[in-house]
Amino acid sequence: MKHNDFEFDNYFKNYPDKDGYFGKYGGSYIPENLQKAMAEITEAYFTICKSSKFVSELRRIRKEFQGRPTPISHLERLSNSLGNVQLYVKREDLNHSGAHKLNHCMGEALLAKYMGKKKVIAETGAGQHGVALATAAAYFGLECDIYMGSVDIKKQAPNVARMKILGANVVEVTHGLATLKEAVDAAFEAYSREYKDAIYCIGSVLGPHPFPMMVRDFQSVIGVEAREQFMSMTGELPDAVVACVGGGSNAMGLFSGFLNDPVDIYGIEPLGRGEKLGDHAASLKYGTEGVMHGFNSIMLKDEKGEPAPVYSVASGLDYPSSGPEHAFLQTIGRVKYDVINDDETIDAFFTLSRMEGIIPAIESSHAVAYGIKLAKQMERGSVLINLSGRGDKDMDYIIEKYGIR
Repeated sequence: MKHNDFEFDNYFKNYPDKDGYFGKYGGSYIPENLQKAMAEITEAYFTICKSSKFVSELRRIRKEFQGRPTPISHLERLSNSLGNVQLYVKREDLNHSGAHKLNHCMGEALLAKYMGKKKVIAETGAGQHGVALATAAAYFGLECDIYMGSVDIKKQAPNVARMKILGANVVEVTHGLATLKEAVDAAFEAYSREYKDAIYCIGSVLGPHPFPMMVRDFQSVIGVEAREQFMSMTGELPDAVVACVGGGSNAMGLFSGFLNDPVDIYGIEPLGRGEKLGDHAASLKYGTEGVMHGFNSIMLKDEKGEPAPVYSVASGLDYPSSGPEHAFLQTIGRVKYDVINDDETIDAFFTLSRMEGIIPAIESSHAVAYGIKLAKQMERGSVLINLSGRGDKDMDYIIEKYGIR
């Protein structure tokens, strides 16, 4: 398929290039001692991903431990209430540990074992990446340090408890806004001290090369499954696919299955309280090119050019940049990136819960809200939404802040 004269047939062979770039985005902007560590990870990954033993072990884990493939559900009642457009959801909320995050965490932990590492280190916002990595560490017998901002620790108490029960050491980060960016800062700092014995398991398609590529590859199982399942269910491709985008791992997982198809693709960022800087985390819509956390992408900046303060009702989306591949796909026009605000998100959270018996994560509710908006705009057709996680972790926060509607 061509899109704006861009050929997608060999896309995954060509992007990223050998230096980790998607066009001008990506790369590796880190200290020299960490460059050696990243080169070691890259070499190990390219070796292991071609190994039938590794691939078969990962497939066995996905089937016997994670419960994959996750199903697609037709949202019949919700669709009928909106008109003629049919809405479907890819049920990553049914993946073991409650979200898509385990897809790459099991792969990264398996890589850590292959490399002889004793510990995995990570950041987390909504806590789903932390829970997934703690799960993987328990499965493989690895130590696990999870860095989490104090604001998110308060908002996501159930996930903090789950991480601790699974044996992880949850390290509270109190500086700055004490949310996801600061957790990433702290995790990077720890990794720079411990890289000989540990591996940093980045929670999304961001960070220095090879992580944007590696996490995308592990998450591509979502798109591969979804495309095959949707064709089997309906005999055709969806007209549109939708996923929420913070760093963007669940979105790249879904999008990777449809980049070469005549399907409209939408990535949904959090508009939060509005367009004023500090009231949202919509970096692709309002940001400019910049480097942070070891990679070049589109980021929200303050007047000094530093990463700006961001906000979202969803702890997993309040990050001032986005994965470099998303910046690239926006630049070439293959994916449309749009926004949904807090109010629309919470409405979608309750709508899906009440009409379909599915309680979505607040992050996923951004995608659900946009899918509903699309269904109202389209005369006919189908929309596939990635339900990236379940909302158990968010219920106490929702009830406290919004009550029961």
